[in-house]
Amino acid sequence: MSERELLIRNISDTARWAAVYRARETDRPDALFRDPFARRLAGARGEEIAASMPFSDRATWAWVTRTYLFDQYVTEQIAQGVDMVVNLAAGLDARPYRMPLPATLKWIEADLPEILAYKEEILAAEKSVCKLERVRLDLADAAARSQLFARLGNDARKVLILTEGLIIYLTREEVGALAQDLAFPPSFQRWALDLASPGLLRLLKKNMGQQLDRAGAPLKFGPPEGPEFFSPYGWKPVDVRNPLKIAARFKRLSLGMRLVAMLPASNSKQGSRPWSGICLFAKR
Repeated sequence: MSERELLIRNISDTARWAAVYRARETDRPDALFRDPFARRLAGARGEEIAASMPFSDRATWAWVTRTYLFDQYVTEQIAQGVDMVVNLAAGLDARPYRMPLPATLKWIEADLPEILAYKEEILAAEKSVCKLERVRLDLADAAARSQLFARLGNDARKVLILTEGLIIYLTREEVGALAQDLAFPPSFQRWALDLASPGLLRLLKKNMGQQLDRAGAPLKFGPPEGPEFFSPYGWKPVDVRNPLKIAARFKRLSLGMRLVAMLPASNSKQGSRPWSGICLFAKR
């Protein structure tokens, strides 16, 4: 395989890729957020991965608005009484360091041991602004994650779960099982996730699928039901925000994409058109 094909070795390397876009946004005078740790976390490998994926440069607005909208949900939900945030597949996210969070907030990061060890090394000299706990965990281990969810559920009154950039790599069955497990602890009350339509999933596979497939991280999940996919598993959508509309508002789109952004938004069943939503769910 070529050097380009070897850049993404596993799913954890996608976290370095995502950090590149947070670093680039931070450098802008009109940045929607600031992440002063992103460039260090991305490292040279992150920049190489981003450079090997020209399609993702054209979709920089999507990476940036996803982070921005998740930030909004975190801030809003803490104001509404959330006392714990559980970030699953946390990757190289630095929200516990960069956001103005209450010192009493409990923040849990769960991910594979390798990526968390790398993150701890890079941020060793930094101090989180809230109570931070890192959990080494393979989320594919259903028994281990259920034990974790039970423990965390007993340690908080109102929990917000984040799965930013995770579920697109799972099958329908895996997403359903995760949703069901998350619905079990009574204190797990809110869940923020990003969702793709079947049309967007096909587009992403066409432009980036080969590299991700070779890394053992194929793109899989883009339900035609849209946010309603989660209803049978105990979660109802209470807010769906359109990254394209946000990008248009902040003038981050090309002319062609600005025209697309003028089309009416639809947050129900999705089909062939590329669509994404940053969704907030509440326990049914």
